[in-house]
Amino acid sequence: MDGGPFFYAVALIAAVLVGASKGGLPIVGMLGVPVLALATSPVHAAGLLLPIFVVTDFFGLLAYRREFSRRNLLILIPATTLGIAIGWATASIVPESLVTLIVGLIGLTFSLHYWLRGRHAATPHSADVPRGLFWGTVSGFTSFVSHAGGPPYQMYVVPQRLDKMIFAGTTTILFAVVNAVKLVPYWALGQLSLVNLKTVAALFPFAVMATFAGVRLTRIIPQDLFYRLVIGALFLVSLKLIYDAVLG
Repeated sequence: MDGGPFFYAVALIAAVLVGASKGGLPIVGMLGVPVLALATSPVHAAGLLLPIFVVTDFFGLLAYRREFSRRNLLILIPATTLGIAIGWATASIVPESLVTLIVGLIGLTFSLHYWLRGRHAATPHSADVPRGLFWGTVSGFTSFVSHAGGPPYQMYVVPQRLDKMIFAGTTTILFAVVNAVKLVPYWALGQLSLVNLKTVAALFPFAVMATFAGVRLTRIIPQDLFYRLVIGALFLVSLKLIYDAVLG
């Protein structure tokens, strides 16, 4: 049961981290559930933060309504929706730990390759349909099965070297759609938890303020540093996924 100063302190921090990530700061989004899990179970933490994700998605959409890659979204939204459907259809037979491990290894390989080869070594990729459909489907699938849609998505989008605001806006809009689409199958499978709504309601204002603060910080961070943060976050998330799959 929720209660006590420590629980509310970490819940507030987690909500702010979620909001900031929806504002375009890639390095903090991975920390929300682990931080809240310091005071409650990981499953409870994920269920408690889900409404925060949904609400901050809305404000992220508002903030980035004019800054996104239309072509990427036209490719990725159908692909991620297909991936979610595949995840829903195979939820009872696909081991979550195996998916988590594969995604972690993909992200780790990509970030190491990016650093070793050099971010300016290759010509930027275009938003091509075959790669987008493949990585978008993988992203939707892994997002549904193990809440790890970010690494496959970044495998496709980072090599395009989009402007940082276009990258942030595209990411925010795509995963807002992904989260909305996931609500139906999650509810159907009994994985949607809307308990402790009073606690969630108290956290909303802080998460929303953090979303707009994240947008502001994204605007002022130099583009080169922004992409270093993106790849750094991908590396850390990948290590965490591998750890969870092997030892979790």
